[in-house]
Amino acid sequence: MNYIRKLRQKIAHTFEASGEYQRAGHILDVMLVCLIMVNVVAIVLESVSSIAKQYHEEFFLLEIVSITIFSIEYIIRLWTCVDRVKYAAIEGSNTKRRLHYIFSPLALIDLIAILPSLLMFFFMLDLRFLRVLRLLRVFKLTRYSRAMQLLLQAFIDEGSTLLAAFFIMAVVLILASCGIYLLEHDIQPDKFGSIPAAMWWAMATLTTVGYGDVVPITPIGKLFGGVITLVSMGMVAVPTGLLASSFSEQVRKRRQVFENAVHEQITNGTLSEEHLSHLEDLRYKLGLSKLEANKAIKVQLNERSEHMFCRNCGKRP
Repeated sequence: MNYIRKLRQKIAHTFEASGEYQRAGHILDVMLVCLIMVNVVAIVLESVSSIAKQYHEEFFLLEIVSITIFSIEYIIRLWTCVDRVKYAAIEGSNTKRRLHYIFSPLALIDLIAILPSLLMFFFMLDLRFLRVLRLLRVFKLTRYSRAMQLLLQAFIDEGSTLLAAFFIMAVVLILASCGIYLLEHDIQPDKFGSIPAAMWWAMATLTTVGYGDVVPITPIGKLFGGVITLVSMGMVAVPTGLLASSFSEQVRKRRQVFENAVHEQITNGTLSEEHLSHLEDLRYKLGLSKLEANKAIKVQLNERSEHMFCRNCGKRP
């Protein structure tokens, strides 16, 4: 049992690219990212009938190899998740910890990446639809991209606020559809004959796309359309501003976490090799660049030196 537990811990550290397994973890990440990109390119090319017929066997072999690797990765991550700090802190059995992991965003993305192919192998379903679903594997890059993880966390943190903003947009969409229907349905019954039909114009106007295939032609309709356009410019900016602000806040928090870690690791105004190795692991997990990390270390060392030595005489107080 101890051997199995140690093996599980080693594999967990490798997947997390931490400690002495950092290099092995980096290599594994690069290999999986390359496999994902190859899959995306293959799925796109497979949609071309001539290419799909000519290289049918190659595409099928690639799919078999890919689904096998992704399935093994998912199973191993599920098995080793109990040794991660985030899930080890959960009280209860390992089964409970694994259930928490299964419903985490990144685990769900991993499951979505393999589920369409598994369904294709075991059930007779529309292959064209399943092939398109396989493109969802591109979301697996979220696990290996720190920027994508920041964006995902921004969505999670601002979830309730974004829902409120989209609810308001839905209300405005309905009001705009009803208004343009009342003003234009007599003049253009083919385009504004019903409120659902008018929603196409309202959606294109509210998103500031304005395709121009459906437009009001009466003076009052044009005035109403102009008002909706002005309102939409502010409405669309709300979710964008929220995400931009949350993304910036996530970056600031990660920098602050690293600075606090540097402050705690400094001993007698210096950092040992062990401390630097620990900070390098933390830098990678937080997705900070080496330039940002070195700047934070330099700032913290300078601040500690100012407290350790007298500014006037240069001696320890």
